[in-house]
Amino acid sequence: MRLEKIKKLCLPVAVLFLGTLVLLSACTATGEAVDGGSFTPNGKKNSSGSVPQSSSSVDTLKVDSSFFGMFDWVRIPKATITRGVNAFGVNSFSMATTEVTQKTFKFIMNGIPKQSKEGDERAVSNVSWYRAVLFCNAFSKLAGLDTAYVYKSIVGDSILVDLTIDYSANAVRLPTENEWEVAAHGGTSTTYYWDTDVASKYAYYGQTAGPDEVAQKLPNGFGLYDMAGNVAEWVNDWYDAYPKNKSDNYTGPQKGEYRIVRGGGWSDKVNSLAPKEREKLDPVHSKVTVGFRLVYSAGF
Repeated sequence: MRLEKIKKLCLPVAVLFLGTLVLLSACTATGEAVDGGSFTPNGKKNSSGSVPQSSSSVDTLKVDSSFFGMFDWVRIPKATITRGVNAFGVNSFSMATTEVTQKTFKFIMNGIPKQSKEGDERAVSNVSWYRAVLFCNAFSKLAGLDTAYVYKSIVGDSILVDLTIDYSANAVRLPTENEWEVAAHGGTSTTYYWDTDVASKYAYYGQTAGPDEVAQKLPNGFGLYDMAGNVAEWVNDWYDAYPKNKSDNYTGPQKGEYRIVRGGGWSDKVNSLAPKEREKLDPVHSKVTVGFRLVYSAGF
């Protein structure tokens, strides 16, 4: 039964990523939008009652499909981010417009951790960093891509021994901290990507029960949903002070004790939702407020 499900899954997922690769190659040097169809993430409408449209200033990668685990991808343009007195370059990459849902995680991983609020289209939470990267590898394999996370063995509760991250791989992975922050700002330089507008129009926060369905709030300027609130999101980097020397496409320290979490979760206050805010968490641990989203890149 499981094998048959995987066979049915592999083709549409492979088609999605092959389509994405074709669309990426079709992007113009001026960053014009690539029109590949009319797919909207999960077919959802936001609180205003209309389907939000992504900014025409980024390359929106759309593939028309009924596959339930499909993501809509946007091309995040090359940018520079300031850390202290230094500026760090971040190459262009593609990011899923929504967080990974419970339905998608359950299918890919053949199971799901206990959720504080269950629902197929709700953002998955209570996922450790190690389980998140195992999801990335599993999704990449089903899509016919390489895998970004290389390790010797799995010990205990998904601890990956001798883990390295291959950023040159043609694969799905977690974003670096700098990639995540560039994407979260959505092309703005304000404290919040909604500037002085009402925060609750853009973010699900200050709640007591659990995560919401994805794409229920307004997106940021890049067409990304829930970059603030709903679930906080794992990134690849080890937690440490920001580097003092410039380093383009910075991927964080070589080792550490904690991985970084960004974006604030459904129970947080509004000041935790600013793109610059950082949290740290042991990669083997999980929280009901923490989930993740995917990026795709074919290397720096």
